[in-house]
Amino acid sequence: MNPEPTPPAFGLIVVGDEILSGRRADKHLAQVIELLAARGLALAWAEYVGDEPARITATLARAFASGDTVFSTGGIGATPDDHTRQCAAAALGMPLALHPEARRLILRRLESIARREGVPWEPERADNRHRLNMGVFPEGAQIIPNPYNQIPGFSCAGPGGGAIHFVPGFPVMAWPMIEWVLDQRYAHCFRQAAWQERSIIIFGAMEATLTPVMEQVEAAHPRVKVFSLPSVDHPTFGRHIDLGVKGPPDAVAPAYADLLRGLTPFGLRYGPEIVRP
Repeated sequence: MNPEPTPPAFGLIVVGDEILSGRRADKHLAQVIELLAARGLALAWAEYVGDEPARITATLARAFASGDTVFSTGGIGATPDDHTRQCAAAALGMPLALHPEARRLILRRLESIARREGVPWEPERADNRHRLNMGVFPEGAQIIPNPYNQIPGFSCAGPGGGAIHFVPGFPVMAWPMIEWVLDQRYAHCFRQAAWQERSIIIFGAMEATLTPVMEQVEAAHPRVKVFSLPSVDHPTFGRHIDLGVKGPPDAVAPAYADLLRGLTPFGLRYGPEIVRP
């Protein structure tokens, strides 16, 4: 039997001053977590960065070097505050070039708009030529189809073995593009029905007291992770700890049983058990 492929670590970069200033609330983080979870995957990290080229370049350079699979949203348009395409090229040390397929898609979209509005199609007009900048990517990039308006995003491989997939900041475009990348390029890593969390609600305990038990369970069951999520004002349980294990279901069951056995000497007061696929 071939071993199940180990999925990459997934990261998310959200670019835009409007997020950091509060003019717009970020919706990408929750959605990317949901898209990954539906495929049995998880987000390892997320980072926010404003529209400052030096910071964007540094952020992308770290992500490229990490070997992780990263989604970057925002900043790939052609207005003066859009820097992500140029910063990606700088982070890779690659020149920018008009991608031929992106050029074709953008021109087709612009021609369709002209026809719909009943105006002459003039591909050499200055504004139409400027819009082609949306197809200028780091040399060697692969395009990501955009089902909303056909203006593509792009993917670039990094020297660390991972890749960054660049999509617009608009959720209506970004989310189906991220889904396309996952389904077309990472389907071999999907783990539906192969991941489980099992935990129990504990009242009146301190995390520090329970830490030795958590460490013992992780040491005895290397395929799982032990988690502890304290809350002080939960609307249902009030002050409590959600303590459990997560991993492949066949590993979760014995690890969870050991966790409960390790908790027995503490005489704890328990709430419900929770199982999350």
